[in-house]
Amino acid sequence: MERMIIFCMLFFCSSMALTAAPYRIVKYKQLLKTIRQLEPTVKDKDVELLHTPENPVDECLFTAVTCFQRGILKLQPANSQVNSTFTQTTKVLKSFTFSNPGKQCESSCESYEKKKPKEFLKSFAKLIKKLLKD
Repeated sequence: MERMIIFCMLFFCSSMALTAAPYRIVKYKQLLKTIRQLEPTVKDKDVELLHTPENPVDECLFTAVTCFQRGILKLQPANSQVNSTFTQTTKVLKSFTFSNPGKQCESSCESYEKKKPKEFLKSFAKLIKKLLKD
């Protein structure tokens, strides 16, 4: 009986460890899909340029994600026909959370180059792909 309890505890603990990583992968893949859905609905002409983190070092990932979330607030729909899709996808991207690893980053959002909204979204997708690989 004692062996059975120990086996059950080991099985439970190992299954919990294995489910954490796939959830993160699914979450990031959903974010990539959302970014791709948003790209064609974003206004790209006569708009404010956005601070766009590119290739942030590991200790600056939290700052980069924060910059992208701030930039999402400034995006505009391309036209009124795509407004509902635009609103739904931006809501998903605004609610994305990324845990802070606790390391300090020297750069701020303002230190990154400003780019057009579609380039901004491509860089955001690139960052999410990097998080998927980690």
